[in-house]
Amino acid sequence: MSEHVEQVKEADEVRQALLDVRHEVSKAVVGQDATVTGLLIALLAQGHVLLEGVPGVAKTLMVRTLSAALDLDTKRVQFTPDLMPGDVTGSLVYDTGTSDFSFREGPVFTNILLADEINRTPPKTQASLLEAMEERQVSVDGVSRPLPQPFIVAATQNPVEYEGTYPLPEAQLDRFLLKLTMDLPERDDEIEIIRRHGAGFDPRDLAAAGVTAVASAADLDAARAAVATVTVSPEVIGYIVDIVRATRNAPSFQLGVSPRGATALLNTARAWAWLSGRDFVAPDDVKVLTLPCLRHRVSLRPEAQMDGVGADDVLQSILATVPVPR
Repeated sequence: MSEHVEQVKEADEVRQALLDVRHEVSKAVVGQDATVTGLLIALLAQGHVLLEGVPGVAKTLMVRTLSAALDLDTKRVQFTPDLMPGDVTGSLVYDTGTSDFSFREGPVFTNILLADEINRTPPKTQASLLEAMEERQVSVDGVSRPLPQPFIVAATQNPVEYEGTYPLPEAQLDRFLLKLTMDLPERDDEIEIIRRHGAGFDPRDLAAAGVTAVASAADLDAARAAVATVTVSPEVIGYIVDIVRATRNAPSFQLGVSPRGATALLNTARAWAWLSGRDFVAPDDVKVLTLPCLRHRVSLRPEAQMDGVGADDVLQSILATVPVPR
């Protein structure tokens, strides 16, 4: 009995440490709590995140601050049309001293890889991330090299600028656990942003902003173990399947959600339930995660796009019609 009490106490302490991360991030980034929570869920569910937002909404600062608050390593790659796969994964380099080739690690060997403007690089370089995202390893010259743990890709893209971009293929989009949208700040939040900059805030100096590490990789490991104990009733599993199957029959979609998407919705709902202090998944947990988890896994028909219908609109209508278990 005492061992169980100790496990519950440890889980509560780890949960609080991860919730404290949101406070640390708010010292540098204003008004993006939902995005911070989404990134934490991705770390707990061991998935990757696609961040979409116009330039200047602090996507890069968000990832840097989150890494600092979790005491994790992060590296940033600016994806450009001339970026080569080896620039991301690493490559063999000739060593004149040993007259042999040695492997030089690329920036993908980190905990959080910020793939900035991922849709600005050609498909060949985009595809170089597939193995890293799926297998947590990279293969160069027939040798597989494991990546550090934890490891996630946080990729950014601009939703309004299409010239000179290479849209991500469905196979790669499906490997992102969540697609989070970072909107322009509300008026009060924007006032606070400008006030901070006027007072001398420097986004390049997070320490000066008071950002400190309040959790660690060990805390993430413990949290993942706790998330794995969150129970899911057969009724909630059926609810997830019904939502996913409804996307395949929706007239506005030409491509619905695959079973991988259903699994992703299950895993993220469990992580959110645990963060919320529960050991079971409720239907509301599924509802909260449906849009960020599924919006990038569907494809709209051209006529729906011409009518101004968005993926979120269709998903909302599906949530309104699929019966909720009691």
